[in-house]
Amino acid sequence: MASHILLTPIEYLKGVGPSRADVLKKELSVFTWQDLLQHYPFRYIDKTRFYKIAEIVPGMQYIQLTGVVTGKEIAGTGRTRRLIAHFEDDTGRLELVWFRGLKWIDNYVKTGQRYVVFEKPAFYNGKVNLVHPEMELLSENRKEFNTSLQPVYSSTEKLKKFSLDSKGIMRLQHAVLTEVGDAIPETLPANLLAKYKLPPKTEAMRHIHFPPSDQALARALARLKFEELFFIQLRLLYYKQIRTRRFRGIVFDQVGSHFNTFYKQQLPFELTGAQKRVLKEIRKDTRSGLQMNRLLQGDVGSGKTVIALMSMLLAIDNGFQASMMAPTELLAVQHYHSIRKLLDGMDVPVALLTGSTPASERKTLLAQLKRGELPLLIGTHALIEEAVQFRQLGLVVVDEQHRFGVEQRARLWRKGQQVPHVLVMTATPIPRTLAMTVYGDLDVSVIDELPAGRKPVITTHRYESARLRVLGFLKEQIKLGRQVYIVYPLIEESEKLDLLNLMEGYDQIVRAFPRPTYQVSIVHGKMKPQEKDFEMQRFIRGETQLMVATTVIEVGVDVPNASVMVIENAERFGLSQLHQLRGRVGRGAEQSYCILMTGNKLSKEARVRLETMVRTNDGFEIAETDLKLRGPGDLQGTRQSGMLELRLTNLAKDQQILKEARDSVQQLLEADPNLELPENHALRNLFLSQRKKGEFWENIS
Repeated sequence: MASHILLTPIEYLKGVGPSRADVLKKELSVFTWQDLLQHYPFRYIDKTRFYKIAEIVPGMQYIQLTGVVTGKEIAGTGRTRRLIAHFEDDTGRLELVWFRGLKWIDNYVKTGQRYVVFEKPAFYNGKVNLVHPEMELLSENRKEFNTSLQPVYSSTEKLKKFSLDSKGIMRLQHAVLTEVGDAIPETLPANLLAKYKLPPKTEAMRHIHFPPSDQALARALARLKFEELFFIQLRLLYYKQIRTRRFRGIVFDQVGSHFNTFYKQQLPFELTGAQKRVLKEIRKDTRSGLQMNRLLQGDVGSGKTVIALMSMLLAIDNGFQASMMAPTELLAVQHYHSIRKLLDGMDVPVALLTGSTPASERKTLLAQLKRGELPLLIGTHALIEEAVQFRQLGLVVVDEQHRFGVEQRARLWRKGQQVPHVLVMTATPIPRTLAMTVYGDLDVSVIDELPAGRKPVITTHRYESARLRVLGFLKEQIKLGRQVYIVYPLIEESEKLDLLNLMEGYDQIVRAFPRPTYQVSIVHGKMKPQEKDFEMQRFIRGETQLMVATTVIEVGVDVPNASVMVIENAERFGLSQLHQLRGRVGRGAEQSYCILMTGNKLSKEARVRLETMVRTNDGFEIAETDLKLRGPGDLQGTRQSGMLELRLTNLAKDQQILKEARDSVQQLLEADPNLELPENHALRNLFLSQRKKGEFWENIS
């Protein structure tokens, strides 16, 4: 029974009850005692140090003071209405300010009483004030819990209405730890605890919430981070070995006429060394008798599509069909046209299936596919519909796979009589640590060379004051016969404002580049598909010299003659998106340029992003910087992966722990593939119980 106490519903914890339980479930997804314990503090306060008012200087973090409230008043009206309390100690005075909950605060704060207050100091007109400070009567200030570092928990406005602010949650954590006692089951094998000098689970859980010292907190964090990463790696690698044993891979044992004809006669350029290396890796996988699950990483323009096509020709040469799935209709159409062009003159039927495919055309296409007369199909998520049946699917290529949910991809794999080989492609470089965590069960190939003749894009950062110079530069480039993209941000929360900015920008460009000398296209997400396609095609044919657009052109537009990318309000874009946009130029032999336009006021993080873009074209370096700035949860695709459930780990900082966890899992599975040894029984039971919480798509990447 002891091991199940953590699964007790949260309403049965002393101090919770039905109404508090309901808000904890809705706001924090806390359903059990275990869920509550896994709601970890996000920082800690040193409550052993008291400051004097005279010691306060700008830039200080949270401080604790004791003093007397000497007076209070309500000031301002409407939105500026606030309660001000005058607070002083024997070295000076300051103001405590509240903008919300004034009635409750006014009743609580009494003139003449001595309080302990806690907050980050702010300076306004040269005066110190504490806005919405934590405070309690000095007579009530006591150490409720055995800790010198007070935990601080994230809360919400709804939780606070039930007195579940950080302190309220802290009291619940204390209550659950008291109830649980020593009944927190150990989750890691004893040999790993000894090898890495990790504390037991019970100690780690107590000290993550109520650390008696900095050292104890560091030990608890190291233990829980290791465990977090250990189970992610165990899930990935355990199922990788099962998949390898369970599914006999389709064998592509010959390189036939389609592949050879394309390689010798159709290739528009010499393959780079990196492309040849990747092809050898794919060739080795597909003739090994094991199912291929390979991640192909390569920057925009590095030649992934050619590798994908040659892999699909390999499948066709061995009597199988191949399909390629793209996340948007625009990208699917782009791939279709690119592949048709590459195959021009070869007898390889290829079709396109999207949501826009007419019903009559779709019916014919599906019949050909089922009879095996259509060897190559390119499309969007329409490929996973029930009606789409292959005769013998041998290879699936998924482009920009992070945009598909795991279940969506699983439905495509199941269309083959045997499990097909899988090639996953991404133009979003993934930092090594993130690749090991999210895609740890895939073999990884990297195209780290650009095709011969490509020049790195020159990137510059320009402020608004340089706009006339920038416009002059654009005219020079157009005179040389080049084309220009001008991209504006489009962020959902401010779509109307962004559209307004886009239209104003378009008007400015039309005035600066008047007809008939210049022609300007405009593309944005609110346009009808046919209007958008019409404008795109005009630009692709060279009938317009400038394209004013939102980020709809981030993927799917390939115009080698476009050599300049101007990104307006560049500070509003993430690094990954800036890098993707820059990849739209530099696709021809001419020198290309990316100009990042911003106002003068920039946050520290925005400056780092812009400086990174100016300094390097290396997508992997950019991805590493992005990981450090934003963390894994916000990077493109990791949320959809269903793998990243990191509560404590920072992948940018905890690379050593990740390496140790992965090495440990590999050694464990080499020694005991099915976790059958007596010392691994507890681990196996825990692992299988985690699996029952939801279906793991262990058959797929």
